[in-house]
Amino acid sequence: MEMVTRMVADRPVVIFSRTTCCMSHTIKTLISGLGANPTVYELDEVPYGGQIERALQQMGCKPSVPVVFIGQQLIEGPNQVMSLQVKNQLVPLLIRAAAIWL
Repeated sequence: MEMVTRMVADRPVVIFSRTTCCMSHTIKTLISGLGANPTVYELDEVPYGGQIERALQQMGCKPSVPVVFIGQQLIEGPNQVMSLQVKNQLVPLLIRAAAIWL
């Protein structure tokens, strides 16, 4: 978990993803479409991707991708992100994390 904490430190938006995951693509497209420039870690391409994925699972992330952190806060997966979007809470969260400016 310490590895994940270091990876999300000082970054407004971090997405842990897999290149072959359609939900990962959807979440990356949504957040980028709102104007944010997320740091994306493709777990099937980065060194220690399996170890990072296990750490995310230990943090309670199910499924293990996509996993989103905004302002170093664990948002979790696509259901939570989409729920925030539907409730009009995603943009304010991104603004507070200095990921977007309006």
